Amino acid sequence: MRKLKSRLSCAAPGSSAPLPWLAIAGPNRRICHMADDTQRIAKFLARAGIASRRASERLVETGRVTVNGKILTSPAFNVKPIDKVLFDGLPVAAEFTPRLWRYHKPAGLLTSHKDPEGRTTVFEKLPKTLPRVISVGRLDMTSEGLLLLTNDGDLARALELPATGWIRRYRARAYGRVTQHDLDGLQNGISVNGIRTGSIEARLERRQGNNAWISVSMREGKNREVRRAMKALGLEVNRLIRVSYGPFQLNDLAKGAVEEVKSRILEDQVGHLINMPKSRSGKTGAGRSQ
Repeated sequence: MRKLKSRLSCAAPGSSAPLPWLAIAGPNRRICHMADDTQRIAKFLARAGIASRRASERLVETGRVTVNGKILTSPAFNVKPIDKVLFDGLPVAAEFTPRLWRYHKPAGLLTSHKDPEGRTTVFEKLPKTLPRVISVGRLDMTSEGLLLLTNDGDLARALELPATGWIRRYRARAYGRVTQHDLDGLQNGISVNGIRTGSIEARLERRQGNNAWISVSMREGKNREVRRAMKALGLEVNRLIRVSYGPFQLNDLAKGAVEEVKSRILEDQVGHLINMPKSRSGKTGAGRSQ
């Protein structure tokens, strides 16, 4: 069966009012199928901030999602606005406003919702006033600084993609000797254990005994990429602080504190990446902790 790209005006059953439908053509028939108000369950869950689309598919496969009282086991399922969706027995809102928070992650917390080893996670330390949120990317357990949080899985994915072009900036304290000439060699990327890094801009700020403070900027951050790149230069990073992610800065946000990005600023910065409600108010609501 082949889906046609053109849309038809078909009448709903029992009504002469035209509705936007998608034409599906078969060898001997034509079927009108409603397309505007349905979406895949994984996308629905991601937009509601439950998890990323891929992670949402796994949640469905493990039977943690029900639609209208029926447990789903396959992500190949479309939901409509009138459907009642539950995740772990709790209702998932069909409509919501994308929101974003700045969080000053302390070292020693795992960026994960659950840890089988029982280590303390970022999400266990967040204020109870926050809705369910997911992180934009990760910071490893020993890293600290700015971690963006959102209630929108699609927004998280958009901000993580290298194609978005947002620069991540860090300050690294590393043990060992290095020159600016050595650091300049990272600009074209280097191969570490057979894996090629992206372009890394690194500037030697100052030396402090046997340590050096280095400013690092990159447009994509693979797992522990800063640490691996510095190790390739003979340095051992013993402190790593993310100070900005795109236009969002850590600034003087207290360690462990959360502050919501104002709606007007969020619209200005990410409105071209996802659909933002035009009627959104300037209130940020609960979720600030000092």
